[in-house]
Amino acid sequence: MDADARAIMQMFETVSLGAPQNAVGFVMWRIVHRYQREVDQALQGLDLTHLQFITLTLVAWMSRTGDAAPQAEVARFGDIHPMQVSNVLKALERKGLVRRSPSPGKALAKDVAITSAGMVVLKAALPLVIAVQARLFGEEGRPGGALLDALVRIDQGG
Repeated sequence: MDADARAIMQMFETVSLGAPQNAVGFVMWRIVHRYQREVDQALQGLDLTHLQFITLTLVAWMSRTGDAAPQAEVARFGDIHPMQVSNVLKALERKGLVRRSPSPGKALAKDVAITSAGMVVLKAALPLVIAVQARLFGEEGRPGGALLDALVRIDQGG
């Protein structure tokens, strides 16, 4: 038997926040997915997805001191499932954008480094993604902006 419309209305009036747009989780879900779609679209010409861009950027950031980045650390820092990072890195490696090598002293671990071709693609991708961020989030999403500050505070557990 289908739920009675009156019971549904009562539930939303008494047990919920009243409407989906009043739930921060629902609104964030929609914004995150919109952002990902727009970044995917912006990066199409570079043959990168949003997740490939994020992973490539993390590898570059984590190896900025000259050392290769441990693959497990890339996953941890990005809060991405290790198997998903592994699959994305394999795709990036096939494209010649990263190089994976066995980690010294760790049987199954891999270290990852960005290649020269990866740097060329990343240099082209960064302005495209920053433009998407600026268009969607405006000044509030820039460093020092209230939106970014609030999100960083939440991400850091505060």
